[in-house]
Amino acid sequence: MKLTKYYIAALALFASSCDDFLDQVPDNRVDIETPEQVRQLLVDAYLSYNYATVCEFSSDNVEDNNSPDENGNRYNLTYTDPSDVEAFAWDDIVSNIEEDSPSKIWAGCYHAIAVCNTALQAIEKLEAKGRCDEVKAQKGEALVSRAYHHFILANVFSMAYAGEERSKEIPSIPYMDKLETEVLVKYNREPLSSVYDKIEADILEGLPLIDDASYSVPKYHFNRKAANAFAARFYLYKRDYVNAEKYATAALGGEGADPSALMRQFWAKSFTSYDALVSAYASAEEQCNFMLMSTYSIFNRRRGSRFALNRDAQEATIMSAGPTWPNYNFHPCYSGKIYIRGSQEYGSFFPKAGEFFEYTDKVAGIGFAHIVRCEFTAEETLLVRAEARLYMGKKDDAIADLKIWDAARRNVSISATFRDFTEANVISFYKTKNPGYGIVKPLHIDEVCPSDEYSLTDDIEPLMQCLLHFRRIETIDDGYRWFDIKRYGIEITHKIGLDRVETLKTNDPRTAIQIPAEVIAAGFTPNVRTFVKKDDKVMKYTGSFK
Repeated sequence: MKLTKYYIAALALFASSCDDFLDQVPDNRVDIETPEQVRQLLVDAYLSYNYATVCEFSSDNVEDNNSPDENGNRYNLTYTDPSDVEAFAWDDIVSNIEEDSPSKIWAGCYHAIAVCNTALQAIEKLEAKGRCDEVKAQKGEALVSRAYHHFILANVFSMAYAGEERSKEIPSIPYMDKLETEVLVKYNREPLSSVYDKIEADILEGLPLIDDASYSVPKYHFNRKAANAFAARFYLYKRDYVNAEKYATAALGGEGADPSALMRQFWAKSFTSYDALVSAYASAEEQCNFMLMSTYSIFNRRRGSRFALNRDAQEATIMSAGPTWPNYNFHPCYSGKIYIRGSQEYGSFFPKAGEFFEYTDKVAGIGFAHIVRCEFTAEETLLVRAEARLYMGKKDDAIADLKIWDAARRNVSISATFRDFTEANVISFYKTKNPGYGIVKPLHIDEVCPSDEYSLTDDIEPLMQCLLHFRRIETIDDGYRWFDIKRYGIEITHKIGLDRVETLKTNDPRTAIQIPAEVIAAGFTPNVRTFVKKDDKVMKYTGSFK
């Protein structure tokens, strides 16, 4: 079934041609008339590109091997694409419009959103014919997927959510809640507060309608666990911790359920090949994997030479010590699961973002590179709940969640000795001794998103450092560390090449990735990504809503 209608919205956002052809609305459309056609259509309602490259290269999970280390040693290594340098330097990314670029994130998300809107339009017609029950589950999927792809766009291309009032002054992205019927439409930026309100509305309407029985393979769709995990993440970023805890608990089995059974069983297994390891991590058989997304991506090839998980980035993630494994240079769970590309000095990596290659011509050796993202997992959702509970004053419950995460990683394939997970050991590791390597960094969430109800107090700060360390380890190669940097106002420094040094400040406008150049060329207002002076004070300039 070939469908062209749902391409219109994505096209209209960056089309710039004035050809007579584009002045006509395409008419070679297929009408969606049955519940089965709606179901088939929604298979395409998911982002098929990977935002990990842009986000990981922007974060402190990547270092430039061509910059001098503490001993003055440096390399002269190549990058995959000039856009890698642009992303790492927080410059506008203009050198790449193919996979792993802002252009593909933008177009891919709006394509998925347009599919959702096409489905919702068809569902509305079927509901008018009295077929509501037949399309109820599909309506839920379309609404939740529409919300999620706007959530990705907002967190990539906007600054961090700053509370209801302050977010009214932060330019974000257009919320497409209907199918576009014209081309070359002028779109205005919406305030981030408005985008978040609309995301929430779609979640609240759509989530109760989702029915896992409507899917042949639920883990490639927004099933109930994945939808609840998304809602939990959304409310965490919004600092609505009551709802973050509520939806995380629902995803983890409900009140009174023990999430331990949902933790990843991967760490206790041994693997004989890289391919086997990659397949096992992204397996639909793993209970912890709530939702999987297949993306076109060469992220796995972009690191390991000039830009790599190396030096402090490596020591703070997969090669770090921790509060219960302080006597190891890396967590024992990674034994047999860390790979090196080229020379060991260039850095190592855990092939979580491993590549699956789809051959279109095996003789010629050509095809498409894919990375399957574990978009929602039990472990990440558990850490969402622990973070919410810390702010809610439920310290004991938060510690219990952190213990579950820690215990799951002790189920390893080698003999190893661990310390108990206690608040005293957490304070010792993160506050008293301070492990270095940038594991502990000042947190400024109360400056980024002030709250009258919640604040980061001294008594929970060591536990929050622990939680963010666990999140950094858990989400390596996903891109979520970049979102944590934004919402916590964590200052990081990138050394670029021989002598360039850039520091990202709290509420730095460069945390909003620049809108793709072709979208700007079509008349869309770009992000202002520099600090400007106003009234002799340095202020964050957030642009305009033209």
